[in-house]
Amino acid sequence: MPRLQDITLGQYAPRDSIIHKLDPRTKIVLSLVFMVLLMLVHRIELLLPFFAVAILLFYLSKLDPILSLKNLRPFLWLFILTLFFHGIFTEGKILWKVPFVDVWITEEGIYRGLFYTLRIGLLTVLASLLTLTTSPMSLADAIERFLSPFKRIGIPSQEIAMMLSISLRFIPILIDEAERIRKAQFSRGCQITGNLINKIKSIVPLIVPLFISAFRRANDLALAMDSRCYGSSNERTSYYVLQFHRADIVAFVAVLIFCIPIVLMY
Repeated sequence: MPRLQDITLGQYAPRDSIIHKLDPRTKIVLSLVFMVLLMLVHRIELLLPFFAVAILLFYLSKLDPILSLKNLRPFLWLFILTLFFHGIFTEGKILWKVPFVDVWITEEGIYRGLFYTLRIGLLTVLASLLTLTTSPMSLADAIERFLSPFKRIGIPSQEIAMMLSISLRFIPILIDEAERIRKAQFSRGCQITGNLINKIKSIVPLIVPLFISAFRRANDLALAMDSRCYGSSNERTSYYVLQFHRADIVAFVAVLIFCIPIVLMY
C-alpha cells in the first residue's frame, strides 16, 4: 500500500525561484495553454519538447522532480489499463496473443497506449507543478480576478475563490490525518488483507475517523469565519495586490515562441 504522504497534490513547496515569483494568473493561463497543446498533439515524438519544458520548469523552480512524480503513483492503474486496452483494441501488427482467449496485442496498440499514458502523465505533472509553486491563497486571488467580471450577472466570485482556497488547503491536511489514522489503526492490529469484501471492511475503521475529523475541522473553520464576521460586507480587499511584472511578460513571450512550432507541426 503506497504511503499517503507521497501524494503531493494541493501541497505548496515554498522556494525562492523565478517560477514562484510569477503572478499566479500568469501560471494558471500558461498551464492551461500547455494542457490544451498537449490535448492537440497526436504524435509521440511531439511530446519530447513538453518533457524538456517540464524538466526546465522544475530546474527554474528549484524543486525536486520526485515531488511531482509521486503524484503519478495513484494513477499507475490508469496507465496500465490505458496501455492494455489500447493494445488489444487497436488493429495492427500482432505482437503477442493472450493465451486461452481470442485476444491479441498489436504493435500499433502499444504505440497508442504509450502515447496516451505519457500524455496523461505530463498533464498530471504540469498540474502538480502549478500547485507546488503557487500558494492556495494566490490561486484563490487569481481565480477571483478571473471571475470578477461575472459579478454583474450575480456569480459570487469571492465565495467561489474562497471555497477553492479552502479545498486546496484541506487536501494536504486530510492526507496527513489519513496517514496518522492509518498508522494508529495498523498499530491496533487492523490489516487490509484478504478478498475484496474483507478489504472493504478493513477500510471502514480508516474512513469513519477520517470523516469525523473532516467534519470537526469544517465546523471549527465555520465558527472561526463566523466569529470574524466573514460575509458581512459585500466589498472585500486583498492584502497582496496582484500585479504583472517584466518576468510575466517574458514568460508569455517564451511560451508563445514554444507554441508556434508545435502548432505548425500539428
